[in-house]
Amino acid sequence: MVSKGKTTITFHSGILTIGGTIIEVSYEDAHIFFDFGTEYRPELGLKDDSLATLLKNRLVPELKGVYDPRLNYTYHGEDEQKYNETAVFLSHAHLDHSKMINYLDPAIPLYTLKETAKILQSLNRNGDFLIPSPFEKANFTREMTGLMAHDVVEVGQIKVELVPVDHDAYGACALLIHTPDSFITYTGDLRLHGYDRQFTLDFCQKARHTDLLMMEGVSISFDERDDEDIKVFSEEDLIAQLVTQIAANKKRQLTFNGYPANVKRFEQIIKQSPRTVVLEANMAALMQDIFGMDVPYYYPLNSDTTISSLDSKLEISYEELLADDHKYLWQAVANFEKLQSGGLYFHMDAQPLGDFDPKYQVFLDLLALKKVEFVRLACSGHAFPQDLDAIVSMIEPKILVPIHTLKPEKLENPYGKRILPTRGEKITEFKGE
Repeated sequence: MVSKGKTTITFHSGILTIGGTIIEVSYEDAHIFFDFGTEYRPELGLKDDSLATLLKNRLVPELKGVYDPRLNYTYHGEDEQKYNETAVFLSHAHLDHSKMINYLDPAIPLYTLKETAKILQSLNRNGDFLIPSPFEKANFTREMTGLMAHDVVEVGQIKVELVPVDHDAYGACALLIHTPDSFITYTGDLRLHGYDRQFTLDFCQKARHTDLLMMEGVSISFDERDDEDIKVFSEEDLIAQLVTQIAANKKRQLTFNGYPANVKRFEQIIKQSPRTVVLEANMAALMQDIFGMDVPYYYPLNSDTTISSLDSKLEISYEELLADDHKYLWQAVANFEKLQSGGLYFHMDAQPLGDFDPKYQVFLDLLALKKVEFVRLACSGHAFPQDLDAIVSMIEPKILVPIHTLKPEKLENPYGKRILPTRGEKITEFKGE
Protein backbone atom coordinates (compact mmCIF):
# COMPACT_ATOMS: atom_id res chain seq x y z
CA MET A 1 0.00 0.00 0.00
CA VAL A 2 1.26 3.45 -0.85
CA SER A 3 1.52 5.60 2.25
CA LYS A 4 2.28 9.22 2.97
CA GLY A 5 5.97 9.62 2.28
CA LYS A 6 8.53 12.27 1.49
CA THR A 7 7.53 12.79 -2.11
CA THR A 8 6.03 16.21 -2.83
CA ILE A 9 4.49 17.50 -6.05
CA THR A 10 4.23 21.26 -6.54
CA PHE A 11 2.05 22.62 -9.35
CA HIS A 12 3.89 25.84 -10.09
CA SER A 13 1.99 26.64 -13.30
CA GLY A 14 -0.06 25.03 -16.06
CA ILE A 15 -3.21 24.96 -13.92
CA LEU A 16 -6.47 26.32 -15.40
CA THR A 17 -4.55 27.37 -18.48
CA ILE A 18 -3.23 25.84 -21.67
CA GLY A 19 0.54 25.92 -21.73
CA GLY A 20 3.27 26.97 -19.37
CA THR A 21 3.25 23.70 -17.45
CA ILE A 22 5.94 23.72 -14.78
CA ILE A 23 5.63 21.02 -12.14
CA GLU A 24 8.14 19.99 -9.47
CA VAL A 25 8.59 16.57 -7.90
CA SER A 26 10.87 16.47 -4.86
CA TYR A 27 12.13 13.73 -2.60
CA GLU A 28 14.43 14.58 0.30
CA ASP A 29 17.31 16.68 -1.09
CA ALA A 30 16.58 16.13 -4.80
CA HIS A 31 13.97 17.63 -7.09
CA ILE A 32 13.04 17.68 -10.75
CA PHE A 33 10.99 20.06 -12.91
CA PHE A 34 8.95 19.61 -16.10
CA ASP A 35 8.49 21.42 -18.44
CA PHE A 36 10.19 24.82 -18.93
CA GLY A 37 8.02 26.97 -21.18
CA THR A 38 5.77 29.97 -20.67
CA GLU A 39 2.06 30.62 -20.78
CA TYR A 40 0.94 31.96 -24.17
CA ARG A 41 -0.87 35.28 -23.72
CA PRO A 42 -0.41 37.32 -26.93
CA GLU A 43 -3.28 39.61 -25.96
CA LEU A 44 -1.03 41.14 -23.27
CA GLY A 45 1.09 42.77 -25.97
CA LEU A 46 4.26 42.53 -23.88
CA LYS A 47 7.23 44.55 -25.14
CA ASP A 48 9.89 42.09 -24.02
CA ASP A 49 10.48 38.56 -22.71
CA SER A 50 12.73 39.48 -19.81
CA LEU A 51 12.40 37.27 -16.75
CA ALA A 52 11.13 40.24 -14.74
CA THR A 53 8.36 40.87 -17.30
CA LEU A 54 7.37 37.21 -17.43
CA LEU A 55 7.21 36.99 -13.63
CA LYS A 56 5.25 40.23 -13.30
CA ASN A 57 2.62 38.96 -15.72
CA ARG A 58 2.54 35.47 -14.14
CA LEU A 59 3.60 33.81 -17.38
CA VAL A 60 6.28 31.93 -15.40
CA PRO A 61 6.37 31.09 -11.68
CA GLU A 62 8.72 31.84 -8.81
CA LEU A 63 11.27 29.00 -8.70
CA LYS A 64 13.98 28.41 -6.16
CA GLY A 65 17.52 27.84 -7.42
CA VAL A 66 16.50 27.14 -11.03
CA TYR A 67 16.89 30.36 -13.03
CA ASP A 68 20.28 31.48 -14.37
CA PRO A 69 21.91 33.32 -11.42
CA ARG A 70 23.29 35.92 -13.85
CA LEU A 71 19.70 37.17 -14.28
CA ASN A 72 19.89 38.57 -10.72
CA TYR A 73 16.61 36.93 -9.82
CA THR A 74 15.54 36.88 -6.16
CA TYR A 75 13.28 34.04 -5.08
CA HIS A 76 10.11 35.21 -3.32
CA GLY A 77 8.52 31.84 -2.63
CA GLU A 78 8.11 29.80 0.54
CA ASP A 79 10.32 26.77 -0.16
CA GLU A 80 13.03 26.58 2.52
CA GLN A 81 14.32 23.13 1.54
CA LYS A 82 17.96 22.84 0.48
CA TYR A 83 18.57 20.65 -2.57
CA ASN A 84 21.75 18.89 -3.57
CA GLU A 85 20.46 17.64 -6.93
CA THR A 86 18.24 19.34 -9.50
CA ALA A 87 17.26 18.43 -13.06
CA VAL A 88 14.79 19.68 -15.66
CA PHE A 89 12.96 17.53 -18.23
CA LEU A 90 11.26 18.59 -21.46
CA SER A 91 8.39 16.54 -22.83
CA HIS A 92 8.53 18.12 -26.30
CA ALA A 93 9.55 21.13 -28.38
CA HIS A 94 6.40 23.29 -28.35
CA LEU A 95 7.14 26.75 -27.00
CA ASP A 96 4.69 26.51 -24.11
CA HIS A 97 6.88 23.66 -22.85
CA SER A 98 10.36 24.85 -23.88
CA LYS A 99 10.47 28.60 -24.56
CA MET A 100 12.58 29.68 -21.58
CA ILE A 101 15.23 26.98 -21.43
CA ASN A 102 17.90 29.64 -22.03
CA TYR A 103 16.88 31.15 -18.67
CA LEU A 104 17.69 27.88 -16.91
CA ASP A 105 20.77 27.82 -14.69
CA PRO A 106 23.57 26.46 -16.93
CA ALA A 107 24.69 24.22 -14.07
CA ILE A 108 21.37 22.34 -14.04
CA PRO A 109 21.12 19.41 -16.49
CA LEU A 110 18.31 19.49 -19.04
CA TYR A 111 17.02 16.16 -20.37
CA THR A 112 14.76 15.34 -23.30
CA LEU A 113 14.53 12.81 -26.10
CA LYS A 114 17.22 13.24 -28.75
CA GLU A 115 14.65 14.12 -31.42
CA THR A 116 13.36 17.03 -29.36
CA ALA A 117 16.89 18.27 -28.75
CA LYS A 118 17.57 18.25 -32.50
CA ILE A 119 14.33 20.04 -33.29
CA LEU A 120 14.93 22.79 -30.73
CA GLN A 121 18.49 23.38 -31.91
CA SER A 122 17.37 23.51 -35.52
CA LEU A 123 14.34 25.74 -34.94
CA ASN A 124 16.50 28.13 -32.92
CA ARG A 125 19.14 28.20 -35.64
CA ASN A 126 18.65 31.96 -36.05
CA GLY A 127 17.99 32.67 -32.38
CA ASP A 128 14.37 33.67 -32.95
CA PHE A 129 12.50 30.62 -31.62
CA LEU A 130 13.45 30.42 -27.93
CA ILE A 131 13.83 33.38 -25.61
CA PRO A 132 17.49 34.39 -26.06
CA SER A 133 19.95 34.48 -23.20
CA PRO A 134 21.24 38.02 -22.61
CA PHE A 135 24.65 36.54 -21.82
CA GLU A 136 25.23 34.46 -24.95
CA LYS A 137 25.50 34.92 -28.72
CA ALA A 138 22.31 35.65 -30.65
CA ASN A 139 21.63 32.10 -31.85
CA PHE A 140 22.55 30.39 -28.57
CA THR A 141 20.59 27.31 -27.46
CA ARG A 142 21.52 25.95 -24.07
CA GLU A 143 22.96 22.46 -23.75
CA MET A 144 20.53 19.55 -23.62
CA THR A 145 21.12 15.86 -23.03
CA GLY A 146 19.25 14.06 -25.80
CA LEU A 147 18.20 10.61 -24.61
CA MET A 148 16.97 7.45 -26.29
CA ALA A 149 13.42 6.29 -25.70
CA HIS A 150 13.03 4.55 -22.30
CA ASP A 151 16.34 5.84 -20.95
CA VAL A 152 16.19 6.33 -17.18
CA VAL A 153 17.73 9.31 -15.38
CA GLU A 154 18.41 9.20 -11.63
CA VAL A 155 18.28 12.45 -9.67
CA GLY A 156 18.96 11.57 -6.06
CA GLN A 157 16.41 8.85 -5.31
CA ILE A 158 14.06 10.02 -8.08
CA LYS A 159 14.10 7.87 -11.23
CA VAL A 160 12.65 9.28 -14.46
CA GLU A 161 11.94 7.21 -17.59
CA LEU A 162 11.26 9.05 -20.87
CA VAL A 163 8.53 7.23 -22.81
CA PRO A 164 7.58 8.27 -26.38
CA VAL A 165 3.98 9.33 -27.08
CA ASP A 166 2.06 10.42 -30.15
CA HIS A 167 1.84 14.22 -30.51
CA ASP A 168 2.12 16.77 -33.30
CA ALA A 169 5.62 17.64 -32.09
CA TYR A 170 8.00 14.90 -33.18
CA GLY A 171 9.99 13.40 -30.31
CA ALA A 172 7.32 14.00 -27.65
CA CYS A 173 7.49 11.94 -24.50
CA ALA A 174 5.74 11.25 -21.22
CA LEU A 175 7.56 10.81 -17.93
CA LEU A 176 7.33 7.81 -15.60
CA ILE A 177 8.65 8.96 -12.23
CA HIS A 178 9.53 6.58 -9.43
CA THR A 179 10.48 7.64 -5.91
CA PRO A 180 10.91 5.28 -2.94
CA ASP A 181 7.25 5.79 -1.99
CA SER A 182 5.42 6.73 -5.20
CA PHE A 183 4.87 6.00 -8.88
CA ILE A 184 3.96 9.25 -10.64
CA THR A 185 3.13 9.76 -14.32
CA TYR A 186 3.15 12.90 -16.44
CA THR A 187 1.60 12.54 -19.89
CA GLY A 188 3.09 15.63 -21.50
CA ASP A 189 0.92 16.31 -24.55
CA LEU A 190 -0.40 13.24 -26.34
CA ARG A 191 -3.07 11.85 -28.66
CA LEU A 192 -4.29 8.67 -30.36
CA HIS A 193 -4.85 9.90 -33.94
CA GLY A 194 -1.35 10.56 -35.28
CA TYR A 195 1.31 8.51 -37.03
CA ASP A 196 2.71 7.27 -33.70
CA ARG A 197 -0.52 6.13 -32.05
CA GLN A 198 1.15 2.93 -30.89
CA PHE A 199 3.57 4.99 -28.78
CA THR A 200 0.66 6.28 -26.71
CA LEU A 201 -0.88 2.83 -26.37
CA ASP A 202 2.44 1.38 -25.17
CA PHE A 203 2.86 4.26 -22.72
CA CYS A 204 -0.57 3.57 -21.24
CA GLN A 205 0.44 0.00 -20.49
CA LYS A 206 3.66 1.11 -18.79
CA ALA A 207 1.75 3.70 -16.72
CA ARG A 208 -1.00 1.28 -15.69
CA HIS A 209 -2.15 1.69 -12.07
CA THR A 210 0.14 4.62 -11.45
CA ASP A 211 -0.35 6.25 -8.05
CA LEU A 212 -0.88 9.66 -9.60
CA LEU A 213 -1.47 10.62 -13.23
CA MET A 214 -0.93 14.23 -14.33
CA MET A 215 -2.79 14.39 -17.62
CA GLU A 216 -3.24 17.11 -20.23
CA GLY A 217 -6.79 18.00 -21.20
CA VAL A 218 -6.57 20.60 -23.94
CA SER A 219 -9.45 19.23 -26.00
CA ILE A 220 -11.99 19.48 -23.17
CA SER A 221 -11.26 23.19 -22.81
CA PHE A 222 -13.47 24.26 -25.70
CA ASP A 223 -17.00 23.74 -26.87
CA GLU A 224 -17.25 22.05 -30.27
CA ARG A 225 -17.25 24.71 -32.96
CA ASP A 226 -19.45 24.78 -36.05
CA ASP A 227 -17.08 26.53 -38.41
CA GLU A 228 -15.98 26.37 -42.01
CA ASP A 229 -12.83 24.36 -41.43
CA ILE A 230 -12.53 21.13 -43.38
CA LYS A 231 -13.14 18.39 -40.82
CA VAL A 232 -9.98 16.36 -40.21
CA PHE A 233 -9.90 13.35 -37.90
CA SER A 234 -6.32 12.09 -38.22
CA GLU A 235 -2.97 12.99 -39.71
CA GLU A 236 -3.62 10.55 -42.56
CA ASP A 237 -6.97 12.22 -43.21
CA LEU A 238 -5.34 15.66 -43.34
CA ILE A 239 -2.88 14.56 -46.02
CA ALA A 240 -5.68 12.90 -48.02
CA GLN A 241 -7.71 16.13 -47.89
CA LEU A 242 -4.67 18.13 -49.00
CA VAL A 243 -3.91 15.84 -51.94
CA THR A 244 -7.54 16.05 -53.07
CA GLN A 245 -7.43 19.84 -52.96
CA ILE A 246 -4.15 19.98 -54.92
CA ALA A 247 -5.50 17.67 -57.62
CA ALA A 248 -8.62 19.82 -57.97
CA ASN A 249 -6.62 23.04 -58.52
CA LYS A 250 -4.29 22.31 -61.41
CA LYS A 251 -3.88 25.90 -62.66
CA ARG A 252 -3.51 27.96 -59.53
CA GLN A 253 -0.76 29.16 -57.22
CA LEU A 254 -0.74 26.82 -54.20
CA THR A 255 1.02 27.65 -50.95
CA PHE A 256 0.87 26.25 -47.41
CA ASN A 257 2.37 26.47 -43.97
CA GLY A 258 2.39 24.24 -40.89
CA TYR A 259 3.90 23.99 -37.44
CA PRO A 260 7.60 23.15 -37.98
CA ALA A 261 7.93 20.67 -35.10
CA ASN A 262 5.40 18.41 -36.85
CA VAL A 263 8.07 17.06 -39.17
CA LYS A 264 6.20 13.82 -39.88
CA ARG A 265 3.39 15.84 -41.45
CA PHE A 266 5.89 17.70 -43.62
CA GLU A 267 7.44 14.37 -44.58
CA GLN A 268 4.09 13.04 -45.81
CA ILE A 269 3.28 16.27 -47.65
CA ILE A 270 6.55 15.91 -49.54
CA LYS A 271 5.94 12.23 -50.33
CA GLN A 272 2.28 12.44 -51.34
CA SER A 273 1.80 15.86 -52.94
CA PRO A 274 0.98 15.72 -56.69
CA ARG A 275 3.10 18.85 -57.02
CA THR A 276 6.78 19.37 -56.17
CA VAL A 277 6.98 20.61 -52.59
CA VAL A 278 9.37 23.49 -51.89
CA LEU A 279 10.19 24.35 -48.29
CA GLU A 280 11.54 27.52 -46.74
CA ALA A 281 15.28 26.99 -46.17
CA ASN A 282 15.13 26.63 -42.38
CA MET A 283 12.39 24.00 -42.67
CA ALA A 284 14.37 22.19 -45.34
CA ALA A 285 17.35 22.14 -43.00
CA LEU A 286 15.19 20.72 -40.21
CA MET A 287 13.97 17.90 -42.48
CA GLN A 288 17.60 17.20 -43.30
CA ASP A 289 18.58 17.19 -39.62
CA ILE A 290 15.77 14.84 -38.54
CA PHE A 291 15.21 12.51 -41.50
CA GLY A 292 18.24 13.06 -43.73
CA MET A 293 15.86 14.28 -46.45
CA ASP A 294 17.15 16.63 -49.16
CA VAL A 295 14.21 18.62 -50.53
CA PRO A 296 13.79 21.64 -52.81
CA TYR A 297 13.97 24.87 -50.87
CA TYR A 298 14.05 28.64 -51.20
CA TYR A 299 15.28 31.64 -49.25
CA PRO A 300 12.61 34.24 -48.37
CA LEU A 301 12.75 37.80 -49.62
CA ASN A 302 15.66 39.84 -48.22
CA SER A 303 17.23 36.80 -46.57
CA ASP A 304 20.88 37.53 -45.86
CA THR A 305 21.91 34.08 -44.61
CA THR A 306 22.58 30.77 -46.29
CA ILE A 307 22.58 27.28 -44.81
CA SER A 308 25.72 25.48 -45.91
CA SER A 309 24.31 21.96 -45.40
CA LEU A 310 21.63 22.46 -48.07
CA ASP A 311 22.36 21.31 -51.63
CA SER A 312 22.55 24.43 -53.83
CA LYS A 313 21.26 22.38 -56.78
CA LEU A 314 17.90 22.08 -55.00
CA GLU A 315 17.43 25.82 -54.47
CA ILE A 316 14.43 27.39 -56.21
CA SER A 317 14.38 31.15 -56.59
CA TYR A 318 11.74 33.08 -54.72
CA GLU A 319 10.82 34.88 -57.95
CA GLU A 320 10.11 31.56 -59.70
CA LEU A 321 7.79 30.51 -56.88
CA LEU A 322 5.92 33.80 -56.97
CA ALA A 323 5.33 33.36 -60.71
CA ASP A 324 4.31 29.68 -60.57
CA ASP A 325 0.70 28.49 -60.91
CA HIS A 326 1.01 24.77 -61.71
CA LYS A 327 4.31 23.14 -60.73
CA TYR A 328 4.91 23.80 -57.04
CA LEU A 329 3.26 23.55 -53.63
CA TRP A 330 5.47 25.83 -51.60
CA GLN A 331 5.73 26.85 -47.97
CA ALA A 332 4.86 30.52 -47.51
CA VAL A 333 6.11 31.98 -44.23
CA ALA A 334 6.16 35.75 -44.87
CA ASN A 335 5.43 38.44 -47.46
CA PHE A 336 1.93 37.09 -48.10
CA GLU A 337 1.08 40.33 -49.85
CA LYS A 338 3.21 39.11 -52.78
CA LEU A 339 1.10 36.01 -53.45
CA GLN A 340 -0.87 35.83 -56.67
CA SER A 341 -4.46 37.04 -56.63
CA GLY A 342 -6.73 34.02 -57.00
CA GLY A 343 -4.25 31.66 -55.35
CA LEU A 344 -5.00 29.07 -52.67
CA TYR A 345 -3.26 28.90 -49.29
CA PHE A 346 -3.48 25.90 -46.88
CA HIS A 347 -3.14 26.77 -43.19
CA MET A 348 -2.14 23.63 -41.28
CA ASP A 349 -1.66 24.52 -37.60
CA ALA A 350 0.79 27.27 -38.53
CA GLN A 351 1.23 30.64 -36.84
CA PRO A 352 -0.88 32.66 -36.26
CA LEU A 353 -2.78 29.72 -34.83
CA GLY A 354 -6.30 30.93 -34.08
CA ASP A 355 -8.80 33.51 -32.89
CA PHE A 356 -7.04 33.95 -29.53
CA ASP A 357 -4.05 35.48 -31.36
CA PRO A 358 -4.68 39.13 -32.36
CA LYS A 359 -2.53 38.57 -35.44
CA TYR A 360 -4.88 35.90 -36.80
CA GLN A 361 -7.64 38.20 -38.08
CA VAL A 362 -5.03 40.59 -39.48
CA PHE A 363 -3.59 37.64 -41.40
CA LEU A 364 -7.00 36.60 -42.73
CA ASP A 365 -7.77 40.16 -43.78
CA LEU A 366 -4.50 40.40 -45.72
CA LEU A 367 -5.24 37.21 -47.67
CA ALA A 368 -8.79 38.38 -48.37
CA LEU A 369 -7.47 41.70 -49.65
CA LYS A 370 -5.15 39.80 -52.02
CA LYS A 371 -8.04 37.52 -53.02
CA VAL A 372 -6.08 34.47 -51.87
CA GLU A 373 -8.42 31.69 -50.77
CA PHE A 374 -7.75 30.53 -47.20
CA VAL A 375 -8.27 26.84 -46.40
CA ARG A 376 -7.68 25.64 -42.84
CA LEU A 377 -6.66 21.99 -42.52
CA ALA A 378 -6.19 21.48 -38.79
CA CYS A 379 -5.42 18.25 -36.98
CA SER A 380 -5.08 18.59 -33.24
CA GLY A 381 -1.96 17.47 -31.45
CA HIS A 382 -4.10 16.64 -28.44
CA ALA A 383 -6.28 13.63 -27.70
CA PHE A 384 -9.96 14.04 -28.54
CA PRO A 385 -12.26 14.08 -25.45
CA GLN A 386 -13.33 10.47 -25.97
CA ASP A 387 -9.68 9.45 -26.31
CA LEU A 388 -8.80 11.17 -23.05
CA ASP A 389 -11.37 8.94 -21.38
CA ALA A 390 -9.92 5.93 -23.19
CA ILE A 391 -6.41 6.75 -21.97
CA VAL A 392 -7.63 7.07 -18.39
CA SER A 393 -9.39 3.70 -18.72
CA MET A 394 -6.22 2.06 -20.01
CA ILE A 395 -4.10 3.46 -17.17
CA GLU A 396 -6.63 3.22 -14.29
CA PRO A 397 -4.79 5.72 -12.08
CA LYS A 398 -5.32 5.78 -8.34
CA ILE A 399 -5.33 9.57 -8.49
CA LEU A 400 -5.99 11.70 -11.57
CA VAL A 401 -4.82 15.31 -11.82
CA PRO A 402 -6.07 17.08 -14.97
CA ILE A 403 -3.68 19.86 -16.06
CA HIS A 404 -2.98 21.94 -19.17
CA THR A 405 -6.71 22.66 -19.60
CA LEU A 406 -9.25 25.39 -18.98
CA LYS A 407 -11.88 22.95 -17.72
CA PRO A 408 -10.19 20.22 -15.62
CA GLU A 409 -13.49 19.32 -13.97
CA LYS A 410 -14.64 17.74 -17.24
CA LEU A 411 -12.04 14.94 -16.98
CA GLU A 412 -13.16 12.21 -14.60
CA ASN A 413 -11.51 9.23 -12.92
CA PRO A 414 -13.78 6.19 -12.47
CA TYR A 415 -10.87 4.25 -10.93
CA GLY A 416 -9.99 6.39 -7.91
CA LYS A 417 -9.62 9.96 -6.73
CA ARG A 418 -9.44 13.12 -8.76
CA ILE A 419 -7.58 16.21 -7.55
CA LEU A 420 -8.04 19.67 -9.07
CA PRO A 421 -5.05 21.63 -7.76
CA THR A 422 -4.61 25.37 -7.71
CA ARG A 423 -1.51 27.14 -8.95
CA GLY A 424 1.30 26.75 -6.43
CA GLU A 425 -0.43 23.93 -4.51
CA LYS A 426 1.63 21.09 -3.05
CA ILE A 427 0.50 17.46 -2.86
CA THR A 428 2.08 14.96 -0.48
CA GLU A 429 -0.73 12.41 -0.18
CA PHE A 430 -0.73 9.65 -2.81
CA LYS A 431 -3.30 7.21 -1.50
CA GLY A 432 -5.86 6.43 -4.14
CA GLU A 433 -8.37 4.71 -1.90
